[in-house]
Amino acid sequence: MKIGLLGFGVVGRGVYEITAARDDMQVAKVLCLEDIQLPDAEVTRDFQSILTDDSIDTVVEAMGGLHPAYEFVRGALEAGKNIITSNKALVATFYDELIPLAQSKGLAFRCTAAVGGGIGWLSELERVRRVETVSMVGGIMNGTCNYILDSMTRLGLDYAEALSQAQALGYAERNPSTDVDGIDTWHKLILSANIAFGVSLDRDAVPAAGISKISAADVSNFKEHGLTCKLVSTGTQADGVYSAYVQPTLYPQGALEAAVPTNFNLITLDGEVSGRQSFYGQGAGRYPTAYNVVQDCVSQLAGKKFYCAYGEKVNVDNSVKLTYYVRGASDAWLEANTAETWDGAVITAPVAVADMHAWLKNNPEAFIAAIAE
Repeated sequence: MKIGLLGFGVVGRGVYEITAARDDMQVAKVLCLEDIQLPDAEVTRDFQSILTDDSIDTVVEAMGGLHPAYEFVRGALEAGKNIITSNKALVATFYDELIPLAQSKGLAFRCTAAVGGGIGWLSELERVRRVETVSMVGGIMNGTCNYILDSMTRLGLDYAEALSQAQALGYAERNPSTDVDGIDTWHKLILSANIAFGVSLDRDAVPAAGISKISAADVSNFKEHGLTCKLVSTGTQADGVYSAYVQPTLYPQGALEAAVPTNFNLITLDGEVSGRQSFYGQGAGRYPTAYNVVQDCVSQLAGKKFYCAYGEKVNVDNSVKLTYYVRGASDAWLEANTAETWDGAVITAPVAVADMHAWLKNNPEAFIAAIAE
């Protein structure tokens, strides 16, 4: 395998280092805007030099972001090159375009590192789907948010202190909105559900609530009631009905999810035969993520092109009812659905997930968290 590597940052450098020790694949060219020298690979600033190189059969995209990653990946597919990527935003956003294109050309398109970093989550979904139907996927998919929530719970930090600490350690970006507003988890859920269920969800109907409005007072409230807050994704299918959403969720302190520390992930599936399976590990980092990129290269060499056939576009029905903790805003709808209060916060009667998120959209300064059953 001859590889054209797009990007030489945290993940790209890790891919280069791991593949350097192998004799079944080689990074032949690296697209990088910095002036670097590599002993066994050509460094270029021109993507066309990779695109027109017939000896390169696989493009590994480790740039991140949507553009120019999308243009480069699409161009590589049209040129007949296999794609390996760790870019969850790219795949979730252009799923309906890139996956059918790859399949129509008989090319590999693999993205295991896009969800769970070092956890082989998507490749495990591939194995599970061979013998059973998956009814649920989801869990803790963002290490940044988990680190912040864990620090607030264990160390008593307020949100700003926990975020600052996460940034100092490199877990959170200078602008953390993609993580703390739930968008990163949203991308990962859409990708996971599409593969698990063999469909393409209507992304616009999948809501996401984040953690940026949580306060130390909220965490104190949770502790008094024996609960721990985590940012969680949920995707389900039953009898042709699909549901998907991202939101903070409160778990009893003895629950498995409540014990997940620092920047770790815990991702779960429910299979009709195997039952509940959970996967725990590092959700990010150079070598854990690069490890799964290289695993995808090995899978591509073995003829595994994608995790499942491209599925039909389906609607999302979030009419399932849950009980919520709500703090920071009130109106007639919330008052009509209040079951009790906790020290300045409201506990709702069971309300539809879609209705709760619609309310939050009109009350963006509020914080909500579902209470796990």
